Amino acid sequence: MVLSVASGKGGTGKTLVATNLALSLKDRFRVQLLDCDVEEPNAHIFLKPEVTGRAAVCIPVPVVDEEKCTHCRLCAEVCAYRAIAVLTNRVLVFPQLCHGCGACAYLCPEHAIAEQGKEIGVVEWGHSDGVDFVHGRLSVGEAMAPPVIRMVKQRIDPDKVAIIDVSPGTSCPVVESLRGSDFCLLVTEPTPFGLNDLVLAVEVARKLSIPCGVVVNRAGVGDGKVEEYCARESIPILLTIPLDTRIAGLYSRGQPLVEGMPEWRPRFLDMFDAILDRSGVRVKPATRSGQA
Repeated sequence: MVLSVASGKGGTGKTLVATNLALSLKDRFRVQLLDCDVEEPNAHIFLKPEVTGRAAVCIPVPVVDEEKCTHCRLCAEVCAYRAIAVLTNRVLVFPQLCHGCGACAYLCPEHAIAEQGKEIGVVEWGHSDGVDFVHGRLSVGEAMAPPVIRMVKQRIDPDKVAIIDVSPGTSCPVVESLRGSDFCLLVTEPTPFGLNDLVLAVEVARKLSIPCGVVVNRAGVGDGKVEEYCARESIPILLTIPLDTRIAGLYSRGQPLVEGMPEWRPRFLDMFDAILDRSGVRVKPATRSGQA
């Protein structure tokens, strides 16, 4: 099963939910957590994994052989991202704009364009006390998160419960992270801003035909309009986490909620059971010899 934890805005508590859900499930299922918030990954702060592997993420960018080039401008015309500019006697390549689609090299009539790898980030993996862990880190100054996210998702194990910590918002990295999920858990807060961005996130999940449910974090502030919206749209609220200084204190110290306040573990387990019922996905419990 692939379960994504997302939100329409930052700071709602996605990582809180994702990490504590993984830790709650590890004794019942084989679990892995994939942090796809590659611009600001932070799940490792709570899981403290032992990293056992690392791989660079590269995209192919064009290199032009000026001796072969006839400056026909076809490469610039087919580039949707304006990563190539053809002057009278020179071709300019802008690697920061290149999406690595390969169209310019494929269509060049003179075969004057080759491709070389440009590193844009890194993927690391390991394990943490029964939870397999994978995260990606986009290099500072790079803007192309989807290739890093795709490489993180390549390590999804279909025999495990894969929990994806998605980046905030509704842009391309979010869509790339959500694609292929069996269920989307949307974390929000009961404020006007939280509701506005929750509506956007629900629209994205529905466009991708992914069933979704809601976690209301920091309950006790704002108003009841999030609950009204969920009732109106028939979206289940699967967990409510109150505004509690004890929870905030644990989070600020990088300590998982289910370790600092063990009474929360069965609540996360009940939420996962509800997700299984609504998604229709069957997950095989782990045996003692088959633990992650």
